Amino acid sequence: MFVLAGVGVVVLLTAWLPMVVKELPMSLPILCVALGAGLFGVFDIGPAPSPLEHLELSERLTELVVIVALMGAGLKLDAPLRRATAGPVVRVLLIGMPLTILAIGALSVGLLGVGLAAALLLGAALAPTDPVLASDVQVGAPGEGGEDEVRLTLTAEAGFNDGLAFPFVHLAIALALVVPGGEVPVSHWLAVDVVWKLLGGGAIGFAVGRLLGWLTFRLPNRARLSRTGDGFVALGITALAYSAAELAHAYGFVAVFVAALAFRGTERRHRYHEKLHEFTEQIERLLLMLLLVLFGGALAAGGLLRDLDWPTVAFALATIFVVRPLAGWLSLVGSRIGGSERAVIAFFGIRGVGTIYYLSFAATRAPVEEMPLLWSAASLVILLSIVMHGTTVTPTMRWIDRRRERLASSRSTAAPP
Repeated sequence: MFVLAGVGVVVLLTAWLPMVVKELPMSLPILCVALGAGLFGVFDIGPAPSPLEHLELSERLTELVVIVALMGAGLKLDAPLRRATAGPVVRVLLIGMPLTILAIGALSVGLLGVGLAAALLLGAALAPTDPVLASDVQVGAPGEGGEDEVRLTLTAEAGFNDGLAFPFVHLAIALALVVPGGEVPVSHWLAVDVVWKLLGGGAIGFAVGRLLGWLTFRLPNRARLSRTGDGFVALGITALAYSAAELAHAYGFVAVFVAALAFRGTERRHRYHEKLHEFTEQIERLLLMLLLVLFGGALAAGGLLRDLDWPTVAFALATIFVVRPLAGWLSLVGSRIGGSERAVIAFFGIRGVGTIYYLSFAATRAPVEEMPLLWSAASLVILLSIVMHGTTVTPTMRWIDRRRERLASSRSTAAPP
């Protein structure tokens, strides 16, 4: 009964807390982590959650949250990613992300003293911008408009880079499984983990999205899925795209986001997209709150920070304040994005649920001796990201909006009559 009552409280808080924190320089994730730390660390309501002791559960729960968030992110985008808008996204994905992985890997070796496999794993797990916790810096709901370069770039980056991190995670697992004197299967990794799984995931996601988009919007009126008005159809699209890609041994994360883009591209202006997005947002928020309450409990009483020391603290601070901002900035040098917007994009490289997923995924497949240390370092990075980005996102995005309005007003004033 206590568990059922706790679930009821979490559900009610999920609906109520976003209204409370909307006007404050604070985010829902901060309150969720604090709530979990208080419940498990102060009031000791039960056994403390620990992802290290429940790796399979941690993997499945975070996997579910991420794919729901990816579907929601794809459904948000009103305009297609064309050459002009896709340029900054491609830069942060193909330049910024590899730079981040290399820099975090180097810091892992230098400050944490871990081996190559563990360093690559930590770099790959911490490199992606989290699609779950980054919702506050993404574009608005379908049809809402106002898709500025900052929000559009961060939304598309968060949608794609969770899948793009997978090849590096697989390479880290391969390195950890190599016996002394053995060779790393680089050719197999390139052919399967890079080429096939990325392209296959994208192709499957596109096919599923287009097919279900046709069934939803293009069938004769009486047979269209859109006539149901049911938002949970979005969950069906997510499950089909993800399972089809995974059954084909491709990347399900890539498939889900591409499916959302393809589905939205079938019919962009239909009001049904709002219903689908509203449902995914509610499910995502509920799962996120539950997960972050458990994360707060794991931090306070579950031993996630047991291997914390000063080098680990230095590693976390450098990851948040140096690596991502610098890599993001360098990747956008030469783009058409202005300096202020470039700084915001570089700064808001939010880390979160995706990192927990990748560590859980790798821990169930490879014997990485330094795994407890990796969990402590990654957990501190996530905590710092939640607090720092959560307290700065509202004033920063408001400043971006005001600045864009001033620029638009000055252009209209300067324009000849």
